[in-house]
Amino acid sequence: MKRRTFLTATTASLAATQLAGPASVSGATARNYEVVARFWGAMPTGVTVSRRGRIFVNFPRWGDDVPFTVAELRGGKPVAYPDAEVNRQDASDLAGHFQSVQSVVVDAADRLWVLDTGSPLFAGSSYGGPKLVAVDLRTDRIVRKILFPPEVVPANSYPNDVRFDLRRGAEGMAFITDSGGSNGVIVVDLATGRSWRRLAGHPSALPDRQFLPVIEGEPFMVRPAGGEPTHYETGSDGIALSADGTRLYYCPLSSRRLHSVSTDALADPDATDAEVAATVEDLGFKPMADGLESDDKGRLYGGDLEHNSLWRRNPNGTYRTLAQGSDLLWIDTLSVASDRHLYAIANQLNRLSPFHEGKDLRRKPYLLVRLPIDAGPVRLV
Repeated sequence: MKRRTFLTATTASLAATQLAGPASVSGATARNYEVVARFWGAMPTGVTVSRRGRIFVNFPRWGDDVPFTVAELRGGKPVAYPDAEVNRQDASDLAGHFQSVQSVVVDAADRLWVLDTGSPLFAGSSYGGPKLVAVDLRTDRIVRKILFPPEVVPANSYPNDVRFDLRRGAEGMAFITDSGGSNGVIVVDLATGRSWRRLAGHPSALPDRQFLPVIEGEPFMVRPAGGEPTHYETGSDGIALSADGTRLYYCPLSSRRLHSVSTDALADPDATDAEVAATVEDLGFKPMADGLESDDKGRLYGGDLEHNSLWRRNPNGTYRTLAQGSDLLWIDTLSVASDRHLYAIANQLNRLSPFHEGKDLRRKPYLLVRLPIDAGPVRLV
């Protein structure tokens, strides 16, 4: 999400077309999911699961009381991970602490990667804040830290979600959606730490200005107390890799369109913007979704924010509703795990105060749910 603006309710806006379910989305809507954890404190956004079933979540610093921004679930309860000290927000040591983590992802080598926006309260970032940090799950110790230079991640950027292809280069590459600034995709060479931007300002990464979603029966807009409602425009957000690693799927939040781009083009630091853009494909309709995920059978997953549901996109482009329920309110991040389940965070983001004239309408608990799928995660190693 372009979350840098919605807490201040200044220039934010979430755009959209008329509410209308497409004929291509079909299937049963039974409640075939289970609640894995309930969160009674800060609002979570991300979830990931290791090969051994360890579950990690994160809590960005958007205004809630966030004692730790990364946690492991132990006995169903979040515990600061890898420890409390690194989770302590410290403006005097931006690189040495997690400032505001938006996403956590376990890679194909079973390492936990932490994506720190470096931008608590969406106030903007400084060098050392935005970073990608690896934790060895065998030792629970930080083993790698990649800081993003300001020319790649400017102060108004918002690194959102990340996927990994460990076959590329000497140690692999990471692909990150930027939901702030000019939007686009950030590419990171994990061996050297070098990073570069692609698709910045490209139409496929920008919000659809004609888009106005309807959530819980009302148009979803920024509604400041005493002010006029405005559209909330959010660009590149969801991200997923194809099973063979040749395509990167991505989508703006303020859109019902899905796009993909060649990972070969993205991973080439010498490719021009025009050469990368030439590989973009418009894959047509998708429901309004925050995060995306993929499985090893070439299928995509996301949440339908307007219908409190989870969907799957088949390789032939058809969609199927997998689960629907009133408590699946704002599906944020998704993760396909080795236990052949799809995990998802439902965090009621649409009920935050900037969207309701200063009134916080969230009702705890926030949920982590899962449902069985007949596939495992994409492992490019």
